Amino acid sequence: MSPYSHDELMRRCARIKHVALDMDGTIYMGSTLFPYTKKFLADLTANGINYSFLTNNPTKSFKDYLKKLAKLGIEASEDEMCTSAVSTIEYIKSHFPGAKRLFLLGTPSMIAEFEAAGFESVPDDPAERPDVLVVAFDTTLVYSRLCRATWWASQGVPYIATNPDWVCPTDEQTILVDCGSLQACIEAACGRKADIVIGKPNPGMLNGIVEKYGLQPDEIAMCGDRIYTDVKTAQNAGGMGVLVLSGETTLETALASDPQPDVTALNIEEFGKLLLQAKQNGK
Repeated sequence: MSPYSHDELMRRCARIKHVALDMDGTIYMGSTLFPYTKKFLADLTANGINYSFLTNNPTKSFKDYLKKLAKLGIEASEDEMCTSAVSTIEYIKSHFPGAKRLFLLGTPSMIAEFEAAGFESVPDDPAERPDVLVVAFDTTLVYSRLCRATWWASQGVPYIATNPDWVCPTDEQTILVDCGSLQACIEAACGRKADIVIGKPNPGMLNGIVEKYGLQPDEIAMCGDRIYTDVKTAQNAGGMGVLVLSGETTLETALASDPQPDVTALNIEEFGKLLLQAKQNGK
């Protein structure tokens, strides 16, 4: 499904040289790889289309994500992986070059990644004022640390959130409360929103890929299962926004979206067939 005519859609798809892929809900669900993912990636490579993995989920370091992908049977390099935590580290180094001491509301894996990048994790102590507050999706959340993060937000400490997601996709019978919900909690308690939210739909992650590979914005497709993060990122960066219905978003939600995604597909397998058709027609 697309708002474009068939010929226009084929023309746009034929220009795609790189596919940026969301992970959970797009190439796998929880700990289960979708059966079509490996062939989709192999078909991209066979047709000269590069790909990378972008995730708003900062609970694991990029090295942990590479290990997870390898366990699922997908070999990926460091250059092919970008997380909201890595983008947050880059943002702090660029915009707060003197910042060293951070209060990090996040998992041990994420905190270790920040420490490896040269930052110090400030303890939960009112006497230890941080240079920057970072709030992330924290599956190891401790109530007292949420309270401390809210306190530092109320005290005017620069406040950065890693991602806007309200929930994280899962194949389990539960709801995984994500970073956007924690931000809403902090705002309700102290009245302050994050100064900036780094992950998708912030176009920074996608712009970095465009610059890295020397692409034009319309030569990259952002493919994911959420309109408000994945598709919006593509729209903000001038790329192709591809919504797959294998994760969070329903067809009803997709149909009600304004503007519409450039492509709405059942899954990446269906999108892959569309790309290959466009490439073959262009030969």
